[in-house]
Amino acid sequence: MSFEPLYTAEEMRAAEEGHDVETLMERSGRAVAERAVARYPDARRFALLCGRGANGGDARIAGRVLRQEGRDAEETDDPHGADVVVDGLFGTGFHGEPRPEAARVIEAANASGAAIVAVDVPSGVDASTGEVRGAAVRADLTVTFHGRKVGHEVAPGRFHCGDVEVADIGLPHVATAHKLVTPAILRLVPRRGPADNKYSAGSVLVVGGSPGLTGAACLAAEAALRADAGYVAVAVPAASLPVVEARLLEPVKLGWEPGSALAVVRAAAEKAGAVAIGPGLGRSDEARELVRAVLAELDVPVVVDADALHGLEPVERSAPTVLTPHAGELARLLGVASAEVSAHRLEAAARAAERFGMVVLLKGADTIVAAPGFGALVRRSDAAGLASAGTGDVLTGVVAAFLAKGLAPDLAAAAAATAHGLAAARAPQQEGLVASDVVRLLPEALAVHR
Repeated sequence: MSFEPLYTAEEMRAAEEGHDVETLMERSGRAVAERAVARYPDARRFALLCGRGANGGDARIAGRVLRQEGRDAEETDDPHGADVVVDGLFGTGFHGEPRPEAARVIEAANASGAAIVAVDVPSGVDASTGEVRGAAVRADLTVTFHGRKVGHEVAPGRFHCGDVEVADIGLPHVATAHKLVTPAILRLVPRRGPADNKYSAGSVLVVGGSPGLTGAACLAAEAALRADAGYVAVAVPAASLPVVEARLLEPVKLGWEPGSALAVVRAAAEKAGAVAIGPGLGRSDEARELVRAVLAELDVPVVVDADALHGLEPVERSAPTVLTPHAGELARLLGVASAEVSAHRLEAAARAAERFGMVVLLKGADTIVAAPGFGALVRRSDAAGLASAGTGDVLTGVVAAFLAKGLAPDLAAAAAATAHGLAAARAPQQEGLVASDVVRLLPEALAVHR
């Protein structure tokens, strides 16, 4: 399957409707106890943090099962001296900020030095959004029920969950607005076949590469080729052309003189299945006008990244379009602080998609793809090496290649984020990983997962 469900609190309530609550709690509590013992077989003392709701009931049942197995398991608000803390303070219905007393217990658990097993979702994390507005448990293991929740995958919540294990408690699956992207999405990317020519295999035009910034355009172009595009052209200012000529072998190179950028891009775009604009473009008035004109005039899929996002305003446009900001760039597009985007990633991506009427790929360890009027597609990456200059340009090239192959913009963005993360994860080590390493590993990632 290309996607797995990500549940909100409301969707979980819908899945539980009509089922016996006590039976579900018995299954949930037993699952917590079994997973905790399997993870920490030598642990003797378990401290149970139990709230008033169903989550606390799950923890109490887990405690009963643990005691039946000969473990010391007691309810307490002081976890000092425990081997394992079972966090059952708040469940999926929690949102907002914990009250002072609960915050004190959460902070004591985090400072206890004990391993922490969270019941369903770490207390203080909003299961429906991943938001954390106050104190929140930092779990080593989260045992969740029926399916993953949005808060397990979207930052900052995902960084509080540790390892997430899903326990089946006998509920039917229901439709969810948000979905987790799996590697199987790469099977949706059309392969180059024997009947293809270089254009039908995917033709990409990369626009950018101002003097001093040529590497960005080169990385995007190389990534598009390694993502299986059959033809790539690169349009840059004439002053950059000698550097790009020396750096790139396979792509066609085009240069523009001052005042002629749009004419060069417009002519080159006639052969393109997709345009990537922004890598190394610069932030001059001329560059900004070029971006506006490309979006307003070209009836071809476009991915907008980096400098092309600077000062971007909504444009009437019918062709598929993908914006690929990081948190700081999205903050500028929305007119808010970067910290605001980081704290409310799901909401920020959705708001930008609605404002611009375009697909928004919010980059991060939890890449979020938002399309106007739809739930989010979330792609998890644990490749720390992607926190490196130039990797965003690589992602842009992959998005452009998949758009050129005919994928819908949300699928192209989600599949590109998947290929990008899997390629980085194939590196023998994350320390010292650079963007060109990711480019080199793209074909392997695509071959393995298709």
